[in-house]
Amino acid sequence: MPRRNWMNAARNTDGEPDSAPPPVILVVEDEVLVRSIVAAYLRECGFDVIEASSADEAIRVLQAEVRVDIVFSDVNMPGSMDGFGLAQWVRRERPWLRVILTSGAARTAKAAGDLCESGPVLAKPYDHAELERHIRNLLAR
Repeated sequence: MPRRNWMNAARNTDGEPDSAPPPVILVVEDEVLVRSIVAAYLRECGFDVIEASSADEAIRVLQAEVRVDIVFSDVNMPGSMDGFGLAQWVRRERPWLRVILTSGAARTAKAAGDLCESGPVLAKPYDHAELERHIRNLLAR
């Protein structure tokens, strides 16, 4: 079951809550330790994070009409589809939603770049700060 972190609203410099809710990142990763670490990091960066352990679970989240701003998914996952299939589903069903794919295989990473309008995929191991910059750049577009 996906976990949702309902964070307190971000605060402006006067200590008052900002009116805009924090961006929501759907992290899709079958390795629980990897998923937990990246999700915790993104929460520390001020994002709301929903976690899914497979593309199938991620699609259930997206079909539930939960607000998601960016999908960050591993390419290689068990289940009925991998990260490529998830990215294709998102392009077809939620074309406004941005996708970032990650993979430990260089060849896979290059192929994934063709599915992501944001350019090449992040190769594993990726630097968490690089991931944050990539997400913020996408959100600024």
